[in-house]
Amino acid sequence: MLLDAMLAVFKEQGWLKSRQRQRTDSTHVLAKVRAINRLMCVGEAMRFALNSLAVAASEWLLAHSDPEWLDRYGHRIEEARLPQSQEDRQAVAELIGRDGSQLLADIYAVDAPAWLREIPAVQILRRIWIQNYVWVEGQLRLSKQRPASSGQTGASTRPMTKKHATVKSARRGGLATKCI
Repeated sequence: MLLDAMLAVFKEQGWLKSRQRQRTDSTHVLAKVRAINRLMCVGEAMRFALNSLAVAASEWLLAHSDPEWLDRYGHRIEEARLPQSQEDRQAVAELIGRDGSQLLADIYAVDAPAWLREIPAVQILRRIWIQNYVWVEGQLRLSKQRPASSGQTGASTRPMTKKHATVKSARRGGLATKCI
């Protein structure tokens, strides 16, 4: 049932064509799913960090946020709301990357309250940005390498998401205070 539902969505999106033999393990299908997952991950990490900062440091966030962020991150990042073309999705990923980098730069600025850096959502955002973005000739770009190809191994290279932090927190019996 799940496979049929996924194939129907892929067909609607134009990733699969009718009346042709389809392979569910095709590299291009897996690559598109991975790209969508990655874009949703960075978008949701940014949204989670902003929501957490709105609760913990609302005045600070108002002074350091872009007014467009409310429209951009005020709702869940869902596949249906994402652009269809690869180029447009890349542009959205880079826009989210710039927004997150600006937020992190403000949080880690010398004059920012140090306790902002201890907020779990901020630590998760920082970890996800390290894993997914690189600076190339002064421009922030979505990394083409997967974290495991960086030469590191184990849990430190796996993407950290809000769900992962919640699970780690539940296992510890409290709030996650550090991303592993």
